[in-house]
Amino acid sequence: MEKKTIWDLARVGIEEYKATPKIPLTIVLDNVRSLNNIGSIFRTCDAFAVERIDLCGITACPPSTEIHKTALGAEDSVEWRYFESTVECIDALKAEGYKICCLEQVKGSIALQEFTPEESKRYAVVLGHEVNGVDQQVVDLSDCCLEIPQIGTKHSLNVAVSGALAVWHFFNKLRLE
Repeated sequence: MEKKTIWDLARVGIEEYKATPKIPLTIVLDNVRSLNNIGSIFRTCDAFAVERIDLCGITACPPSTEIHKTALGAEDSVEWRYFESTVECIDALKAEGYKICCLEQVKGSIALQEFTPEESKRYAVVLGHEVNGVDQQVVDLSDCCLEIPQIGTKHSLNVAVSGALAVWHFFNKLRLE
């Protein structure tokens, strides 16, 4: 097999990308502190046509050299907005008709692979702080919690990795079916 060249990938420009239909998914970053994680999440959201990222609390906003290192320009193609608190963001999303799903390990969570998003609904997936996860107040405001089943000794994934798995799941269910 021959590796694809950059021309084989048929990349589009930022304006063309912005005009491309997006999956009905917003990613909410609840006090994510690592600029590299934030950049990686921007890049994942660009790859899978997520409609927006909502940055909350201590989560840094573009422009940022550190975010750009991993986002590689996706901070310019993916729509984003900032909220001082995640609760304020969740209230706004609910008012806009979103179903709120926290990606968190809680009693009564739904295994990610068992969750089927409905095509007629808009979703927001909340990703939490690297150490503390999603704030309990935000969990309490959510419509459901999704969990990535794990069998290793850590039962913990990097927030950008967890976010990528969740985004892929939504993309696969809402875009490819």
